[in-house]
Parts: sequence; C-alpha cells; structure tokens
Amino acid sequence: MPRTYRRGPARRAVNAVIKLLDRGGLGGRHTYTLTVKGRRTGLSRSTPVRLIEDRERWLVAPYGEVAWVRNARAAGEVEVSRRGRTQRLRIEQVPPHEAAPVLKEYLKQVTVVRPFFDVKHGASLAEIAAEAPRHPVFRLTPL
Repeated sequence: MPRTYRRGPARRAVNAVIKLLDRGGLGGRHTYTLTVKGRRTGLSRSTPVRLIEDRERWLVAPYGEVAWVRNARAAGEVEVSRRGRTQRLRIEQVPPHEAAPVLKEYLKQVTVVRPFFDVKHGASLAEIAAEAPRHPVFRLTPL
C-alpha cells in the first residue's frame, strides 16, 4: 500500500528552501515554483514542482489530489517560475494511457516520490496506466 502524503512542518520547511534556491537559480534544471490561484479564496499559492520536459512539458501530481491539483483544475491555468522568469500556462489533464509514459519517466527521475506509488521501479506501462488516475498528469501549453 502506498504512503499517504501529509504536508507537515518539515515539508513546509523543505518547500521554502527549494523555492529560495529556485529563485536564486540553484533549484535544478527541471525544478520550478508553481503558482495557482485558490479556487475558494482567490489567493495565489506556490509550491515547488518538478516538470518533465521532452517535446512537451508535463506537470505531475505525485502525491495525488492535493490542493494545488484542485486549484489548477478550477483555474485552467498555472504560473511556473524559475530563475526569476515566470510563464502563464494552460493545463490539460491527460488520460491514463497518455499519462503512463510521463509517470514512468517521473518515477525514474524523482525517486523520492516512489513510496507514494503502488507500482515498483521498472513497472510496465500497463501497470503504471492502472496507477495513473491516482496521480494526475497535466500537459502544459502556452496561453
């Protein structure tokens, strides 16, 4: 059974450090700060994320239906920032068969999230596609 994500004080501290590093250009090649407006409050909320970038850009929700996922769906767009540059992007959630290769690559690149998945390293695309509804994947496109 996969672990359940809980954002406690330690995770908040880690996220704050990663956002600071990102602002200074030290956050890593695929690390961005995701900002999305709250669906109820309208206030902007930010969290560090890791994008998968190949021919397209993909935003993965490794911890499942967390607040930023629900807010992003409601808004239909997000902002991603890195090294002081911000882009507004449209999001589109993709179906499991399209999400599976992205999730496979994400699990390969971001090993720290593996305990939150019910598949093991090296799982087939079919196994990952079965897991995909629990971990939304969004295609990012320019507005």
